[in-house]
Amino acid sequence: MTTLTNKIDFMVTIDVENANPNGDPLGGNTPRMTADGLGLISDVAIKRKIRNRLQDICQNDDGYRIFVQANDRSDDGAKSLEERFNNIITEEVDLNDFKDTVNKTWLDVRSFGHVFTFKPKTVKDNGKNVSKLAIGVRGPVSISPATSVETLPVTAMQITRSTNSEDKGNDRDSSTMGMKYFVDRATYVIKGSISPNLAETTGFSKEDTKLIKEALRTLFENDQSAARPDGSMTVRDVYWFEHSNKLGNVSSARVYKLLSYNPETKTFDLNTEKLDAYKDKGLSLDIIEGF
Repeated sequence: MTTLTNKIDFMVTIDVENANPNGDPLGGNTPRMTADGLGLISDVAIKRKIRNRLQDICQNDDGYRIFVQANDRSDDGAKSLEERFNNIITEEVDLNDFKDTVNKTWLDVRSFGHVFTFKPKTVKDNGKNVSKLAIGVRGPVSISPATSVETLPVTAMQITRSTNSEDKGNDRDSSTMGMKYFVDRATYVIKGSISPNLAETTGFSKEDTKLIKEALRTLFENDQSAARPDGSMTVRDVYWFEHSNKLGNVSSARVYKLLSYNPETKTFDLNTEKLDAYKDKGLSLDIIEGF
């Protein structure tokens, strides 16, 4: 494993067509939106997709397993996080050994961090039982909720089933009626960063950053569903900014402002003048076309 020594910022542009990127369960599964009408994809939903892709890419290799797996994608037989945790932490361990073990075992833990809950006797700190009911691991990869570049055009469609759920005789069961919501067309932007300082505490490496980059490039592979038909959500480009040091040559906020959306041409423009100035300070940019 090669130690990560350079801060990384990234942006991912996403195109959506006739799909529901992230439904709101409190709003009848309508596409999530901000107060001013922009589309929203929660950071939790994005991380779920990244975990799924990492699980596909790594194929359960030692040291690259995923802790927070979707129930229908469990590759180790565990039916809960507690069971998966207890399969690895089988006896009392020291607090530092515990953190070292979970970081080495699960890629998503050393990437995003996690809060582990367990009985106090499970982990000891200098020979004494840890009194906390939860211990947190802070990961170096941070991701913000994605927002659309323009207000959302949302279509509502009433749907029916041809068969009743229960025998109602000749009457139609009311449960056969429902609504489906989707975004006609929209473009979203994901923003994130990777901290070398936090990477040191979890063991997150340069090799791990390559896996994160590939997961972002192929984010929607094997993610199709009734709400997101295959091909309805695509990664347009991944903008991968690498700084020349741990702190960064410029702030993440200034890096994110380098990219702007042109509503007339429906394209993204880079501020090349500022980018050249930041390159003189040590910033580099790699633009990767989506899968």
